[in-house]
Amino acid sequence: MEQEQEYLTFMLNGEEYGVDILCVQEIRVWSSVTELPNKPNYIKGVINLRGIIVPIIDLRQRFGQQPLAYNEQTVTIILRKPNSQKNMVVGIVVDAVSEVYKFDKKSIRVPPTFGNKIDRCFLQGLVSIDDRLIILLDSHSLLDQDELYDVDNHLKS
Repeated sequence: MEQEQEYLTFMLNGEEYGVDILCVQEIRVWSSVTELPNKPNYIKGVINLRGIIVPIIDLRQRFGQQPLAYNEQTVTIILRKPNSQKNMVVGIVVDAVSEVYKFDKKSIRVPPTFGNKIDRCFLQGLVSIDDRLIILLDSHSLLDQDELYDVDNHLKS
């Protein structure tokens, strides 16, 4: 019996990325945030989501890419750790939401090894659809405070 998993895909700097749909709590249009002092540039601030304070991360900037002016396609994907004692919730700002795909585990390819020069902590794998590759992100790393807020690692690039 094949195991299939669904992924929500989104666009970021012209590339298509995917996250485990079980970690997606909701998708919101971009709205302003409360900015916090003394934070890395990729942390946009926080929002109050039905009584829960949620940090908002610009994924483009977290991945070391140039920021993009937000527009009507810019969305915030609210992610949460499913079945977790520690209720980690974070919002990631992406260029646009794409589609939901169902992949069997056999179709997910391991990303290549780049040595220690490139940080692979957020990569789960790659999936080929037609003539393009979708980069699957490791939701556990995205929802890990140590990885997501690792300023030293982010500044190495």
